[in-house]
Amino acid sequence: MKTVSLLALLRLLCLSLALLISSTSHAERIRDLTSVQGVRSNALIGYGLVVGLDGTGDQTMQTPFTTQSLSNMLSQLGITVPSGTNMQLKNVAAVMVTADLPPFSRVGDKIDVVVSSMGNAKSLRGGTLLMTPLKGVDNQIYALAQGNLLVTGAGAQGGGSRVQVNQLNGARISGGATVEREVMTNFAGEPLLRLQLNNEDFTVAQQISDEINRRFGPATAVAEDARVIRLNAPQESAARVRFLATVQNLQVNAGAGDARVIINSRTGSVVMNRHVMLDACAVAQGDLTVEVSRTHQVSQPTTPLAGGETVVTPNTQVSVRAAGGALQRINTSADLNSVVRALNRLGATPNDLMSILESMKSAGCLHARLETN
Repeated sequence: MKTVSLLALLRLLCLSLALLISSTSHAERIRDLTSVQGVRSNALIGYGLVVGLDGTGDQTMQTPFTTQSLSNMLSQLGITVPSGTNMQLKNVAAVMVTADLPPFSRVGDKIDVVVSSMGNAKSLRGGTLLMTPLKGVDNQIYALAQGNLLVTGAGAQGGGSRVQVNQLNGARISGGATVEREVMTNFAGEPLLRLQLNNEDFTVAQQISDEINRRFGPATAVAEDARVIRLNAPQESAARVRFLATVQNLQVNAGAGDARVIINSRTGSVVMNRHVMLDACAVAQGDLTVEVSRTHQVSQPTTPLAGGETVVTPNTQVSVRAAGGALQRINTSADLNSVVRALNRLGATPNDLMSILESMKSAGCLHARLETN
């Protein structure tokens, strides 16, 4: 019985140790940590017209470029609009069309496009985008967009009241553009390939290099710096693709990186990772409120025949209140839960917490990189 109990205890200890190791480190695929240098998408942009709107298009008196664009389009179709014609359009809107051309796209591939109103149209719901050329940074046409718009917003109005849910002046067309020109890449001709880390980290770069060399042999991967890893890949295209597919599915135990506290001053949000540490410090936090109130009093003569005048005299009162301000002790905290509990005990609002964290960083009590967005 004692032997069985000892074996059961050893199994329990091994299981606990495995759970502890898995909770402190986690394996991630190399494809989630890196990207292949040079393999990227390209931004496309175009200007077009949306027709078929139900009276919610641009007001042409305030957006003359809509009328000009329509006249140019009609002239290309063989229709001449007499000069000086005042076209009162309600079903047409000028829009900007944007898209991303994925890497290795071929002629005939379909890509999604985003359509955004640039005039004063009330809604793009029910509209159809006319054929719009999409150009790259080199002013060359890489795709043509056309199709029916999908607007996720909804709205209604009547009797001076209006209700709207989400955005009505933005829409998408799934597969709304056809690729007409390919972006030339030298992926197969490059003698070396490079993996680029999403976030610079010397430790992760070395771990990825070691894991690739362990799988394919020494000198296959070399970490050039904290972001780039050089790969000696096969020269033949099929072998190179197979090599990259295997490399990207390898797993490494990557930590959480540097201790960081991210502060968003616009939304008041504070986010920190699990490596943030606090040293013992004392914090006094309180609000000073100054109120100035002013009332007016009417002063009249005591007797009607006294010959005095009725005057209005202001009465100003100033009060000062200091709320909180007690000195709070914060103990040394080495884990995230303790840090959160220590900060919550201060009872500070998110805006106050930003100032407290900045002061802690200046005093050397906060061991983390403080970033403000």
